[in-house]
Amino acid sequence: MLTKPVKTKKPNSWVRRSDLQKKILLLLYGGLALGLTHNPKQYFRVAREMNKEWQKIHRNSLNRAIRSLYESKLVETKDNHDGTLTLVLSKEGKRLALTYDIQNMGIKTPAKWDSKWRIVMFDVPERYKKTREALRMHFKNMEFYEFQKSVFVHPYPCAKEIEYLMEFYQARKFIRLIVATEIDNALELKRHFHLN
Repeated sequence: MLTKPVKTKKPNSWVRRSDLQKKILLLLYGGLALGLTHNPKQYFRVAREMNKEWQKIHRNSLNRAIRSLYESKLVETKDNHDGTLTLVLSKEGKRLALTYDIQNMGIKTPAKWDSKWRIVMFDVPERYKKTREALRMHFKNMEFYEFQKSVFVHPYPCAKEIEYLMEFYQARKFIRLIVATEIDNALELKRHFHLN
């Protein structure tokens, strides 16, 4: 059974998030551990040894953003033996980070094209119309060429991205990925993707 796109649930945590809060959630989702000093009032201070991405963020702005995420129950703290805390994503925070990540997904351009076409076809039942529309939106955002209404083409490897979408929308049985060496409108596609 398909799950509805996350935004349809509209929990309290779905209030508009700042770019800084989204960045924090995505960095945590990516496995970056954020060390914090212990304080009963939940006033967070970033540890000295932190990733370059954290260093770009103003300390006070970071404290406010983390406090807001904590109050929204999107992040939790784990007590460490040395008296410090580690900031981790809650279950809802992981879902939200996954959604932000999926919105920014793109296809990497390799140094050289392997002369193959990736054809994605999907046939999602009408009762899952929102999922079908979301998939179409993702393919367009990732700059796929719309061959037909539910058939999209891309010249570069994208199996991982398609797998990600299948898992996120629980739509594996509705999506097929084909890798082809020939396609009848290759000249048009090459022009579209600026390929030699």
